[in-house]
Amino acid sequence: MIALPPGIRTARADDAPEIQAIYAPYVRDTAISFELEPPSVEEMARRIEATLSTFPWLVHVDDGRIAGYAYASRHKERHAYRWSVDVSAYVHRDCHRRGIGGSLYRALLRIVREQGFFNAYGGITLPNAASVALHESLGFRPFCVYRGVGFKGGRWHDVGWWHLRLAPLPPDPAPPIEMGSGSFLAQEKGT
Repeated sequence: MIALPPGIRTARADDAPEIQAIYAPYVRDTAISFELEPPSVEEMARRIEATLSTFPWLVHVDDGRIAGYAYASRHKERHAYRWSVDVSAYVHRDCHRRGIGGSLYRALLRIVREQGFFNAYGGITLPNAASVALHESLGFRPFCVYRGVGFKGGRWHDVGWWHLRLAPLPPDPAPPIEMGSGSFLAQEKGT
């Protein structure tokens, strides 16, 4: 069973207003997200609930407010990809450079490893030195760049992909365990 670090807990649908407020500036003001319009609070709540049936979605709570979040998602739809996840983290603009992204990712990676996933992938719109440094500090290594793959803000953007092997590849892997099918997490205390 995994105990989450102090200040980190599983997201809930009622966290959607704070999560949406963190994410919206990334959508509106940057090419970090390729969404063109920020999702509504209701859409964020739906995404949280849908994700938590299979994958972890974590929040970092600081002084009673959500300072950042991280989640895992399906890497690709085809069945043979089911042992791989994509991971994402977003930190409130006022909370950068405080280690929040790293602590969220470390907790998230422990959970997906325990679930039985073997590969984690992070896509980064380039350039983004802070995100590259975060991923590489956790052991992710670059493996490809999709050149000119997205058009946003009046220009084309490259996306680099980073990979982390979570565990050695077995000859006959068991299916990953979904978040909704059991608890990997020690009982969370009021964070």
